[in-house]
Amino acid sequence: MTSDHVWRQIEGLLATARGRVVLVAPFIKREVFAAAVGAVTAAEAEILCVTRWSVMEVAAGASDPEIAELAAADNRVSILLCHDLHAKLYLADDRCLVGSANLTAKATGRRQPRNLEVLVEVPEAHPEVQQLLRDIQATAVPATLELARQIRAQADVLKSDEDCPKFVVVTEEAEEDGPSWRPETRAPHRLYPVYRGSRHDYVSEILAGVVRDLAHLNLPQGLSETAFSKAVLAELHAMPEVEQLVTSGRLSMADLQQQLMEADRTTEAQAQRAAENICEWLKYFGEVRVVPTGPWEIRQGREFT
Repeated sequence: MTSDHVWRQIEGLLATARGRVVLVAPFIKREVFAAAVGAVTAAEAEILCVTRWSVMEVAAGASDPEIAELAAADNRVSILLCHDLHAKLYLADDRCLVGSANLTAKATGRRQPRNLEVLVEVPEAHPEVQQLLRDIQATAVPATLELARQIRAQADVLKSDEDCPKFVVVTEEAEEDGPSWRPETRAPHRLYPVYRGSRHDYVSEILAGVVRDLAHLNLPQGLSETAFSKAVLAELHAMPEVEQLVTSGRLSMADLQQQLMEADRTTEAQAQRAAENICEWLKYFGEVRVVPTGPWEIRQGREFT
């Protein structure tokens, strides 16, 4: 068995394709994607690629959104994005390989040292394969060149940001062990336009803060502004420090600041800024108001003027 036997499995499978090809992997690098598409020699084949693009993962080098450029140059290829994708599957007509290998050089053994991976052939008709394909069709959104360039631009902002820590791509199972995210930008109205790729003239420090917030939120692509706001609000409500607001409808700013200072082990000034930012986000994305009752208090419900 050669060191690139995983790649040989994929290449051999794709070479047999005559009609339908599906490439499913969370992480895909441009060079390996080009080789996989090149392995499909049938001119009439339809090649569907399903992957995910996260700004944080692209900044870390795990994926290349530039595969969209290759797809645009080959009318056989289309790309869908599936935010929660973790499966790896390679399908050619009625045969497919399932297992652990992404379409990257180390995963396929095209570069050393290689990952230890496994791919097992199963029939395309296998019920679990069919269920995965149905789930993808129900949840995925089309990838575009514009979106690919937007993701790359935001990833480049993170990579060049001296205030942003080095990136480590972790498994889904380890994500809960990471540091707590706190809203950084003081102007939450900037989030959705940047998320949608709108042109802006923000100074670099402001843009970097917005992109860092979006990277940590890691929301699915293609959300409407209403769906985006609901998703952000759900992230805010998931903070343990905001639980009292969710359960009782009110939260003392002093209590919020104290909880943040203890949870994050920060100074009083840092905790105060974090509490004020959370308040601004809750006011913008939710229906809350700030009431001066001694120390200010956040309450559910919009303020009437």
